[in-house]
Amino acid sequence: MKFLDQAKIYIKSGKGGDGSISFRREKYIEYGGPDGGDGGRGGDVWVECVANLNTLIDFRYQQHYKAKNGTPGMGRNRSGPSGDDCTITVPPGTQVFDDDNETLLADLKQVGDRVRLAKGGNGGFGNAHFKSPTNQAPRHANPGLPGEELTIWLRLKLIADAGLLGLPNAGKSTFLAAVSAAKPKIADYPFTTLHPNLGVVKAGNRDFVLADIPGLIEGAHEGAGLGARFLGHVERTRVLLHLVDCTEENVAEAYQTIRNELAAYAADLADKPEIVALSKIDALTNEELQTRFEELRSASGKRPLLLSAVSGKGVNEALFAIIRQIENQQAEDQAAEDGPPKPWRP
Repeated sequence: MKFLDQAKIYIKSGKGGDGSISFRREKYIEYGGPDGGDGGRGGDVWVECVANLNTLIDFRYQQHYKAKNGTPGMGRNRSGPSGDDCTITVPPGTQVFDDDNETLLADLKQVGDRVRLAKGGNGGFGNAHFKSPTNQAPRHANPGLPGEELTIWLRLKLIADAGLLGLPNAGKSTFLAAVSAAKPKIADYPFTTLHPNLGVVKAGNRDFVLADIPGLIEGAHEGAGLGARFLGHVERTRVLLHLVDCTEENVAEAYQTIRNELAAYAADLADKPEIVALSKIDALTNEELQTRFEELRSASGKRPLLLSAVSGKGVNEALFAIIRQIENQQAEDQAAEDGPPKPWRP
């Protein structure tokens, strides 16, 4: 299945049914009267988050979604049935934007989240609604109200526990393939990964979801390289594993390039917990590796991990470091939900 994280679609809710103009005519009934029923209500357009999707590829083949119109009212005070709703199913992490691609209409993070995007039109009143002592034979009814029309953008931001960051060819896809059952494309040229890949990692007695984000370059937040669209996937992660290729001439500059892009895209991204690691360590001698290690530690202010996804060196240490950060973030989120402790009272 191809990965698609952005789509533009057109939605329209149903029109309300017209009210009916009708009069009662029965044998042996001396006085009739108005008996026109009301029109049915138009269907709504909903967007719902479901569990069995992980891409927006379906919206490439269908861009128009319309709810059913309400049925007009009928005689004998029969109201028309309401139109059926239209439900658009999306994967977790989908955001809905207005036509300007900036105004956020809905943010669906969890399975079961459901938001109404377009309300159906109300049905019109039949002439029975207008009868009164001074108007015993009304000959008018209300038309149904029109539905709402919208052009919206759907934008998917993957929800993963951890994300892999780094310049192109930093070894992210190789690391993901080594620790999970995912099969990303791996080659010895930049921009091998053209869309994010997800893998489920099992380490010890814990499982977590790891996302491989396509390589970023300087100016990515302004659209350079693969652009800023993939930076959005980083927002949903709890911790970042920043891989720096130890064969780079200047590992400090490589590290700082990614950090600058994160800060330029969104300030909160720069504050996310980060684990720094030197990748492809089996490609250098011990003396060269020690030099790169000191340079990266000075630039990042952290003690970087040393790993090689090909040989497996340092991979388990990186996985357990990720798990510790995920558990810390989960504990902080739970504490924030519970709020401050209540004072004890006898």
